[in-house]
Amino acid sequence: MTLSPLAIPRGGQVLVAGSLAFDQIMVFDGQFKDHILPEKLHVINISFLVTDMQRQRGGCAGNIGYTLALLGERPRLIAAAGNDFSGYRTWLEEQGCDVDAIAVHDDVTTASCFITADHDDNTITGFFPGAMARAGDLSLRERAGDHAAIAIVAPDDPAAMLRHCREARDAGLPFVFDPSFQVTNMTGPDLADAARGAALMALNDYEYAVFKQKTGRDDAGVFELVERVAVTLGAEGSKIADRDGGELVIPAARVDAFVEPTGAGDAWRGGLLAGLARGYDLATSGRIGSVAAAYAVEHKGPQQHSYTQDEFAARYRDNFGELPSRSGGGDR
Repeated sequence: MTLSPLAIPRGGQVLVAGSLAFDQIMVFDGQFKDHILPEKLHVINISFLVTDMQRQRGGCAGNIGYTLALLGERPRLIAAAGNDFSGYRTWLEEQGCDVDAIAVHDDVTTASCFITADHDDNTITGFFPGAMARAGDLSLRERAGDHAAIAIVAPDDPAAMLRHCREARDAGLPFVFDPSFQVTNMTGPDLADAARGAALMALNDYEYAVFKQKTGRDDAGVFELVERVAVTLGAEGSKIADRDGGELVIPAARVDAFVEPTGAGDAWRGGLLAGLARGYDLATSGRIGSVAAAYAVEHKGPQQHSYTQDEFAARYRDNFGELPSRSGGGDR
């Protein structure tokens, strides 16, 4: 069945509202379980000597914006950052992102995630929201600029996500609601409120199940809120369905050497949006997302990979054939 097209103005700018963060990734060359005594969990006090530590640029807005910039777009990032953001800001600007709508707070640091992984890839994580806690003060409407074509509202402070979805909806701006891991931190009513009117909602299969459970809706009930749902399935690819019963199954692109999955979902979303911004249909845009995600999982960290547009086009061709003409028509 034909899937309803997601039509957006050609040549416009993609707005990316979401978090900016630093990921502090540490490696413990052992197994956590060998150092945890079950009978002492009530008084746990333990330290792990790590053998490697990397500080990497991250946050969903940064990751999605980075992929869009690699693919030749100039996404406008709407986010809150802190007093340690200067170098990251310069990096994003050099890659081709529009950073003028980022609010920098001098009295707090940028959000930071502290991840310690053991030899079995078990992780212990701490997250400090920092400036992200003030993202709810930002108005998407006031920071949208003059050429907005579509917005994605990605994981951020929940109050900010709710506000940005409402403002996009009130302005008649097509938007993608991307609750991702924040489905666990938002209430059912807030999730439904944020999703209402979205041109597309994007989650992985587990997050979609949580969304339905928290909102008390089945698939039909979800489509009372949103026009389309995109569900990513890891190595199995992704699928996009609409409220009229249409469904696309989008295969994953081949991965040369899997390293780790951080940032793959954000890369997929960036690729999808880049395709839509250039007038491709959902089937082609989803495949662009698959190729972008393949690059991401071949590197440690969400912004450590790079490619030219020619290299990307060649890899798309190797996986899916030539890019079709950009007709903007429906999907089959």
